[in-house]
Amino acid sequence: MTVAKPSSITLEEFLALPETKPASEYIDGEIIQKPMPKTRHSRLQSKLIGTVNEVTEESRVAYAFPELRCTFGGRSIVPDIAVLRWEHIEFDENGEPVDDILVAPDWTIEILSPDQSSNRVTGNILHCLKYGCQLGWLIDPSDRSILVFQPKQQPELLQGKDNLIVLDGIELKFTVEQVFNWLKMA
Repeated sequence: MTVAKPSSITLEEFLALPETKPASEYIDGEIIQKPMPKTRHSRLQSKLIGTVNEVTEESRVAYAFPELRCTFGGRSIVPDIAVLRWEHIEFDENGEPVDDILVAPDWTIEILSPDQSSNRVTGNILHCLKYGCQLGWLIDPSDRSILVFQPKQQPELLQGKDNLIVLDGIELKFTVEQVFNWLKMA
């Protein structure tokens, strides 16, 4: 007996669909819905975005966006945090950023959720690197580690007091431990 595989959808058809909550991504003809973020995920995401933007926005070096759809290289993905260098942010005639991002982020940050495939998330980070991204982080709250990806280099597993690698030009210095200490709110 043969089982017919559902026909795949094109990227253009996917982009014409209404947005979902949580967001869906388009990877290799498949629509994959991201898991709904939980509290620790949201806390880390919020603190990282605030920390990056505090040192980059005024100087117009870069900007960190939460859950920003990026469509490039035949995929449409939604990193937990997409950091774009200022020169890669397209603005309209009013000085406002355009909605459609058609390039890889310069720095992609993913925070692993318990029910998320680490290989699928890693695949998205590798796809970003293939299309011009300069840095990727895979944050794993369950083991308090951050896997750092850079073009044409072996990934580095950072933990504890290890200093984090940030995007060139961003004046930030902090450790893995400092990132996970943000989870302590009391």
